[in-house]
Amino acid sequence: MAYTTIDDPSAHFHTQLYAGDGNDDRSITNDANAGNFSPDWLWLKNRSGTNSSALVDTTRGATKVLRSNATNAEETEANGIQAFETDGFQIGSGGLVNTNGNDYVAWQWKANGGTTSSNSNGSITSTVQANTTAGFSIVTYAGSNSASTVGHGLGAVPEVIFVKNRDASANWKSYHKPISETHTLSLNGTGAKSDQESFNDTAPTSTVFSLLGNTDNVNRSGENFVAYCFTPIKGYSKFGKYKGNATSGDDGTFVYTGFKPAWIMVKSSSNSGQEWVIFDNKRDTFNEMDAWLYANATTAEDSGGDEREVDFVSNGFKFRNAGGPTSYSGRDYIYLAFAEHPFVSSEGVPVTAR
Repeated sequence: MAYTTIDDPSAHFHTQLYAGDGNDDRSITNDANAGNFSPDWLWLKNRSGTNSSALVDTTRGATKVLRSNATNAEETEANGIQAFETDGFQIGSGGLVNTNGNDYVAWQWKANGGTTSSNSNGSITSTVQANTTAGFSIVTYAGSNSASTVGHGLGAVPEVIFVKNRDASANWKSYHKPISETHTLSLNGTGAKSDQESFNDTAPTSTVFSLLGNTDNVNRSGENFVAYCFTPIKGYSKFGKYKGNATSGDDGTFVYTGFKPAWIMVKSSSNSGQEWVIFDNKRDTFNEMDAWLYANATTAEDSGGDEREVDFVSNGFKFRNAGGPTSYSGRDYIYLAFAEHPFVSSEGVPVTAR
């Protein structure tokens, strides 16, 4: 049996860097090695300034912005991300996406090219756009006010789900398999896992995820929601947990993924006051990596020092720091990771080191 079904992860996930110039109707073309990539979920952040992240997708529409660092309802930004293109996306002149002289990063995932389908597997009929090859789906649904189930279209059990109320101010709620269906984390906050029933204390199945009734965060009647769902694909994506050891250098915490990462996001699940920290292989092109951004804050990119240092290696990632928000001793962390290259291709070709 082949090690992986995805030899070219860049056909499903891509990080693109660009510099703002303030010009309207500007096309951002993805790198030539990005597998002719047209994004369906786009997460964009100003690296130079203290702007919010902008999250858009092809189901809701390019101008419909959510902010990972805020409780804000969905906003329409005509001068923000304006359109999805066959090899990238179009932006306007707004400061959120295109301030002259500022540097930006755009993290992109492929779903189903904007083509959606109605899903009646759950008690709530949902609209689903799924990429079952890469284990990712975008789900929209209307709240019901009562305990409900929602079809996700993955055909496999999701291990990570992010949910946001589009119509009202509410926290992002996320499910992570390692902390179980009885606890959640808020993407826009720094809190530890919380014993909440957002997912109705019920683990997702290969067809549906469950929701508590009558809650602003995930299931209020008369309001609309979006969910981003992920199931792991060997050699391409992995979601899990690790324990920090506060040891620097060669003895730092190592996390096995089975691929050379392109992007990771980590968060302490056991302790509050800890950010969601994001690293990628485009902003930092060699080890040790220390250029970090926060999903839950407007903070500009920072680097230097030894509090947030990590190596991307051929089969996982290794922290080189003795603490910080990624490796405090004895603390529990969850992570999401996507690949640059599987450890071994489907034809048995091993990945090269950085």
